[in-house]
Amino acid sequence: MKIKYNAPAVLTFTLVSGLVLALDSVAFPGLAESLFSAPARGTFRAGNPLDWLRLVSHIAGHAGLEHFLSNFMMILLLGPILEAVYGSPLMLLMGGVTALATGILNALLFPSSLMGASGIVFMMILLASFTNFGKGEIPVTFLLVMVLFLGREVLNSFASNQVSEFAHIIGGLMGAFFGFLRPRKA
Repeated sequence: MKIKYNAPAVLTFTLVSGLVLALDSVAFPGLAESLFSAPARGTFRAGNPLDWLRLVSHIAGHAGLEHFLSNFMMILLLGPILEAVYGSPLMLLMGGVTALATGILNALLFPSSLMGASGIVFMMILLASFTNFGKGEIPVTFLLVMVLFLGREVLNSFASNQVSEFAHIIGGLMGAFFGFLRPRKA
């Protein structure tokens, strides 16, 4: 029996994010905030290439080990299944589009920076509910996931906390959008 690198997009994303966390925690404090967080409203500078990068790279930055583990437990659970269905290139594309959408909307609307992969988690949760449905059907599992996961985030958005429920909601909507498009690996 041999060990297989079975989901290259998900596993590489996990390793890169873990490395960013380790470097931020041990060798380069502030690395995650400066390179791996989406800009806040009013701070994005179109002439700065680093700000453009941060619109996507924020998904690899995490505020600490608990934040990292809570995101990657779900990513490592759902990601390999989704990567087997959609393929690595499509998963990378869907993750990149989701990261860019949450990064841009954060830079336009919210007064604090955005860090973490929770938008990707919610994209995967909603996308997973589409993996086995037929054309012209709306799975009941999708409806329940939409109500339970996104409904909870809408309610939580009224609480004062350090969580970007908005990124969760946008990530979930992106997962639903991709699910309705039904892209499949070639």
